[in-house]
Amino acid sequence: MKHLTLWRNIFVMAVAISLTSCSSNDNEQEKPFTTDPVEQTKFFVCEASGETRVATAVIDTLFTEDDIEWFNVNTREIRFKKQDEQLYNKLMKNYHKEGLEFRLGESLLFEVSRFVSDFDSRVFTDLVLHYSTIGEDEGNPRYYLDDCYPAQFISDERTQANIKKNAVQWETFTKYLESKGKLRK
Repeated sequence: MKHLTLWRNIFVMAVAISLTSCSSNDNEQEKPFTTDPVEQTKFFVCEASGETRVATAVIDTLFTEDDIEWFNVNTREIRFKKQDEQLYNKLMKNYHKEGLEFRLGESLLFEVSRFVSDFDSRVFTDLVLHYSTIGEDEGNPRYYLDDCYPAQFISDERTQANIKKNAVQWETFTKYLESKGKLRK
């Protein structure tokens, strides 16, 4: 038993010596560790869960700011760099789920009640991510962040209350996209 303890001690000492001898090159200048909270904050969208999460820890991230080409504040169209079937399929998995969280870092900006398409028969008086194939260019589907669905419910009392409820977060969202050069007016 003493023989085993002796070898274990020798091994531990050898590891300790090798770790201390692996110091940085003295000619290299050490760079201080800094973090910039603005640079560390990232916008992303995921399935609604009510938990505090960050983009790198979220398995169910549907898209991030890197996927957005631009957002038009007037038409509410959100254009993705790749408007492809993969994005659509990820969003369709959320078609019957409770909502999507639009997050900025660990903060919840707002929750979009559902992902809907042109042929949805449900009524929503809160934000929706609307997938549209109807219009000028039917071969080029478009995505919109609408205050309600269908659009004729925009004057509804509940829709107007939700628009007011989301106003501050909406402003944060648009200012953030503008700071990243992704906002169109």
